[in-house]
Formats: sequence, structure tokens, C-alpha cells
Amino acid sequence: MMKFITTTLAVLLSAFSLFTFAEQTTTISQQALLTLMATPANKTVILDVRTAEEFAEGHIEGAINISHKQINANLNKIIALKDQTVVVHCKSGRRALSAENDLRAAGFSDLRHLDGDMNAWQAADLPLIK
Repeated sequence: MMKFITTTLAVLLSAFSLFTFAEQTTTISQQALLTLMATPANKTVILDVRTAEEFAEGHIEGAINISHKQINANLNKIIALKDQTVVVHCKSGRRALSAENDLRAAGFSDLRHLDGDMNAWQAADLPLIK
């Protein structure tokens, strides 16, 4: 009986944390990001949280690179951007989620997650800077 209660509680907590993430982070499609990038008054920040080596292999034009492990250590470099829209991405999404949590805790309120991350961007053959 105790095992059943523990398992049930673990499932409920997992479901709650997924629901919380879904409420706080809006996704943005590749097409919507391209449209924003083409807008002259665009102030959207594109934050690539992959490693420097991955970034050097190809990145979205105008992206800022700070590894997800270095977000907190580099907040002083980006804290002035906290009132702007920040689009976060990595290769597949796991590291971006971690970075979004750190940014949210630091007061960033308008966070977007690039739908499909870099894997989808590359699969769609969208432009990269190398």
C-alpha cells in the first residue's frame, strides 16, 4: 500500500511540474522567429545555450551563445535584457529548459522556446552562420 501511495505521489508531482513548465514557457516556431528577425524594430534576443564548439559549427544569425551551465555565472552580461523577449534554444530542448528555469528565477519574464530547437532548424534547412 505504501508503495502505491509513493508511486501515485511521484506521478502527480511529475505531471504538475510538466504543467508548470507548459504554463510558463511559450514556444515559437521557426517561421515566426524568422519573421521577427526580419522586422526592422525587432529587439528579440536569441540565446543559444549549446557549447561554444556547437555554436561555432553553426548558429542562428544574431544569436548570443552562453552555455546552459554558465547562465548563472554570466547573468551580469545579460541581465539588462530581462525585459525583452528572449528566445532560448539548444540542440534538442533539454539544456534550453534548464536555462529557461535559471533565467525565470533571475527575473526574465518573456521567455520563448524555439520549437524543435536546433535539430528542427537544421532539418528545415534554415540559414546558419558558421
